[in-house]
Amino acid sequence: MPEDSKQKGADSGDDHDIYNIEAAEILASEAQLLPISESAPIYEVFASFFLTAAKYWKQYVEAYMALNNDEATKQIFSRCLLNCLQISLWQCYIRFIRKSNEKKGAEGLEETKKAFDFMLSYVGTDIASGPVWMEYIAFLKSMPVSTAQEESHRMTSVRKVYQRAIITPTHHVEQLWKDYENFENSVSRALAKGLLSEWQPKVNSARAVYRELKKYVDEIDWNMLAIPPTGSCKEEQQWMAWKRYLAFEKANTQRIESAFANRRITFTYEQCLMYLYHYPDIWYDYATWHAKNGSLDSAAKIFQRALKALPDSDLLKYAFAELEETRGAIQPAKKVYETLVGSDNTATSLAHIQFIRFLRRTEGVEAARKYFLEARKAPSCTYHVFVAYAKMAFCLDKDSKVAHNVFEAGFKRFMHEPGYILEYADFLCRLNDDRNVRALFERALSLLPPEESEEIWKRFAQFEKAYGDLSSMLKVEERRKEALSRTTSDDGSSLTECTLHDVISRYSFMDLWPCSSKDLDHLSRQEWLAKNNKKKVDRSTLINGTSALDKGSSELLNTKAGLSSSKVIYPDTSRMIIYDPRQTNDVTAPEVPAISNPSNSAAGLALVSCGNTKAVEEILKSMSPALAAFVTNLPAVEGPTPDVDLVLSILLQSNIPTGQVGKPGSTQQAAAGTAPSTSDLSGSSRSRLNPNGSLHRPQSGKRKDLNRQEDDETSTIQSRPLPRDVFRMRQIQRARGVSNSQTGSAASGGSAFSGDQSVSTD
Repeated sequence: MPEDSKQKGADSGDDHDIYNIEAAEILASEAQLLPISESAPIYEVFASFFLTAAKYWKQYVEAYMALNNDEATKQIFSRCLLNCLQISLWQCYIRFIRKSNEKKGAEGLEETKKAFDFMLSYVGTDIASGPVWMEYIAFLKSMPVSTAQEESHRMTSVRKVYQRAIITPTHHVEQLWKDYENFENSVSRALAKGLLSEWQPKVNSARAVYRELKKYVDEIDWNMLAIPPTGSCKEEQQWMAWKRYLAFEKANTQRIESAFANRRITFTYEQCLMYLYHYPDIWYDYATWHAKNGSLDSAAKIFQRALKALPDSDLLKYAFAELEETRGAIQPAKKVYETLVGSDNTATSLAHIQFIRFLRRTEGVEAARKYFLEARKAPSCTYHVFVAYAKMAFCLDKDSKVAHNVFEAGFKRFMHEPGYILEYADFLCRLNDDRNVRALFERALSLLPPEESEEIWKRFAQFEKAYGDLSSMLKVEERRKEALSRTTSDDGSSLTECTLHDVISRYSFMDLWPCSSKDLDHLSRQEWLAKNNKKKVDRSTLINGTSALDKGSSELLNTKAGLSSSKVIYPDTSRMIIYDPRQTNDVTAPEVPAISNPSNSAAGLALVSCGNTKAVEEILKSMSPALAAFVTNLPAVEGPTPDVDLVLSILLQSNIPTGQVGKPGSTQQAAAGTAPSTSDLSGSSRSRLNPNGSLHRPQSGKRKDLNRQEDDETSTIQSRPLPRDVFRMRQIQRARGVSNSQTGSAASGGSAFSGDQSVSTD
């Protein structure tokens, strides 16, 4: 097992596995069972990659303390204490110091006292530092004295430590206050009354702050290991928890003096870095907080630590160089930039550009020019460096000749870069050199392949529209269409046609258009229809209803849906199902397949039929023959609902047989085309139950017929999961004064809204 553990420790150094928390925990558990000679390599791996993991450092140092190896113990403490501000590790340190000095007499006591002061200066503001304060006070009380003066000095020291402890928001603030009361009363009751009344408000403030602080502290996972961000939910929650904790400390709700408040904020940042060690934003916030408080040297030290923790973070390097330049430390800032440019193989174009700007700001034009001449030879140099330096020479140095020479030199190297051509063209436009602008576009278009020249053609056309005459403008536009038509395989011929879009493009300016937004929408739609004309849906597939659409029709319907959704955000109807009241009562009822757009049944049937013909047949079987005939005659429309007048015209022109609702033989009657009897229309003299279970009693006269008709509609609505547009159209028809009899005569003897056609999705 020891050899395996050592091998695991070595293997854990691999980049892909070193931050594996589960493997680290297993190794740490195994290391505790190994002798120090075998566990030390494992702990060294942890020390290299989990620098702020206090629990691993504590295991490491306790292994040497158990062997009484004081020298190795001191070395480990010197490496970890200032990076791991955790109470348990520091308590281990105090135990070691007290044990090492217990036999040294007065000198040892003094060393122990210094160690306590050293510890409390770093972790004394921790919310869990109560036991440390109490241990220090107990140590001071136990120090031997031989004279009254030494006794007085000891009491003064104890009092000062108590007074520091009771105003620190810790878990033991109440216990420390009670101990302090007892201490003062034991020394002098007369003095105790005045001192306690003086410190009572401060203790109350510490209590209140502790109650608020505890809320933030409880959100933090104190067992978390510092690993590079992975974007997990837990990491984000911890990041937010630390941000809230830091904001609370910066608010200084306790209203303590700024020096003490800054110590607490510093401690909180240091603790935060134990867990968010690989987060550059925490390092940056920490450094800028020091800088805002006037401590620029401390900010520089934080940046130096940050670059050791994250040596590959260019962002922190730029921030550090900015800080150094801001405070006038030019040479340190230059060293940071030199680390950014590094070697020619690793330097980025952005690093070259920023270093050129820095040199021009700090050392002048000549230094910037000299470095540019070196940087342009680097293999990592891209056209961005040429553009940046040319603009710098033109805008800052006011030297258009140098800028032009730089652009021309870069053109020989980057003539196949559309981005460089466009920047060069912009520069020539600012010089008002229209002749060279046209020459540049012609040179570039002769070199670039058609598939890479679209942006160049676009800019060329814009230039002619803005500054050319009508003939040149039209000529360039025609050449552009001809060139780009070669890059398309299907509809290349359509690109060469002139449309109103060309006129809009030629006569618009910025956000000013030669037409209304409605016209723009209309033209866009017409252009889309023209492009998809070859994929037009065959109307016969929609009329037949049960036949499947071909692949092209399916794509067209999907494309139409995408076009609509680009204008208006619609609900995700693919997740909706048709409402069926039978689902709540009859668990054995067959499941009706969901249609992506329930309000457009024909389109829904067509879409479903693309993937499954059986599903369409099942849907049609669940409908009455009359309704199936009606649905299959509906046109395919775009939008949430079909046009009501269009559907009414289909109903009025269709010979749809009528049927009676609620009767067992209504389906057969509807199929045979028989009309309902007079007794069925007028109602029965017997009481019966509606499909929803309510009792329906007979009524008389016209009122009875009207109620019977409404009950039939309600019954059908509640019993059939069908589109609600037909029922809505029936209401519209009534409002227009069209009766059932009129509709029936117009439909050649068939009622347009009979029986099973009254449907709803509610």
